[in-house]
Amino acid sequence: MASRPIVPQQQRGGAIAGGGKQKNGPVEGRNRRVLGDIGNLVTVRGVEGKQQPQFNRPVTRSFCAQLAKAQAAEAENSKKPVAIVVDGGLVVDGVAARKGGVGAIAAQKKVTVSKPETVIEVSPDTEEESKQEKSVSRGRKGSSRKKVQTLTSILTARSKAACGLTCKPKDPIVDIDAADINDQLAVVEYVEDIYKFYKLTENESQVHDYMDSQPDINEKMRSILVDWLIEVHNKFSLMPESLYLTINIIDRFLSIKIASRRELQLVGISAMLIACKYEEIWAPEVTDFICISDKTYIREQVLAMEKAILGKLEWCLTVPTPYVFLVRFIKASVPDHEMENMVFFLAELGLMHYSTIMYCPSMLAASAVYVARSTLNKSPLWSETLKHNTGYSEQQLVECAKLLVNFHSMAAEGKLKVVYRKYSNPERNAVALFPPAKNLLATSS
Repeated sequence: MASRPIVPQQQRGGAIAGGGKQKNGPVEGRNRRVLGDIGNLVTVRGVEGKQQPQFNRPVTRSFCAQLAKAQAAEAENSKKPVAIVVDGGLVVDGVAARKGGVGAIAAQKKVTVSKPETVIEVSPDTEEESKQEKSVSRGRKGSSRKKVQTLTSILTARSKAACGLTCKPKDPIVDIDAADINDQLAVVEYVEDIYKFYKLTENESQVHDYMDSQPDINEKMRSILVDWLIEVHNKFSLMPESLYLTINIIDRFLSIKIASRRELQLVGISAMLIACKYEEIWAPEVTDFICISDKTYIREQVLAMEKAILGKLEWCLTVPTPYVFLVRFIKASVPDHEMENMVFFLAELGLMHYSTIMYCPSMLAASAVYVARSTLNKSPLWSETLKHNTGYSEQQLVECAKLLVNFHSMAAEGKLKVVYRKYSNPERNAVALFPPAKNLLATSS
């Protein structure tokens, strides 16, 4: 801004003049038109009533208060600018007056001093903060705008609803291992990889139809053998893993070796002896199996058959049986004691019948969980969590599930009732006495 001529200050006093415009003569040889009144000039009259020259004086907070009182009546009709005090200076209508500024401004008819609406003191340290607050407040105002649906989106949604294509929210997949994260025996870091490996290798150890290659035994004889072995397993109070591994060893051996009817029970007790040595901490001895078979065989026969089975299987006993999948799938089903017993009841019925041999262990386990949920009226029958952990959809399990429902329906009237009596015990919630889920029989695959 150009420098202004210095006007000598006179004795302060008097009232604010409201006269007409005055013309300033040339000062110090300069004939330059000065700025108009911006509200910071005061015209003072002398003692004799003679008008004194105008002068500049620094604007302070106290002076702003005096000016505000002087023009309170006129502030209603005038525009209210914002006065900001910055480091001792006043900014009024965009023009700054600071300490030490000098100049001569022509007097107007009436000095109008507008009342500042707010006085904001800004220091250099808070300038950046005020800018950030303004930007944040603008962002909030912008985000408060309501989202308006377009006509196209409304018509599309109505068309999908009319065609039955409305997207329903999917059930969330529950992390079934979250509660065991601090349990080292649960191996949460590796459990998913372990079961992926089981799914890849279960087909290698799966037994295919072999009964046509056995001239002296049939499906019914196998069922009688398995029914008896379940009773022996229960009599010795063995681990569940031992039972499922025993049935796997028997089927794998019979699929590659022809056995006579007289040797079938020997194959059974020798297979259970091997499974107990693999799974149990305290395995039954050979003499225990000889006694349980009513001394039909001698010790040398049992040991010879044990050696023959291990030779044919090439000592491969680490295989995924239905039990390893049952444990995982029951956990994904958020079970109670009743649900757990129902699943094992259906799974053991499946083991006893030869027709389930066509299904891989994981499918048999998943079908047992599916039928158990239907029998106990659980809702939903098959959740996204079960689908994720089993790898099977509801439609894939229908055929195997129908077989298990039929086995459950015939369990009470059949001749082989070991499994039925075992799970009719109140200690196992008497799950065998529940009515079978015949509603699944009408389900189409």
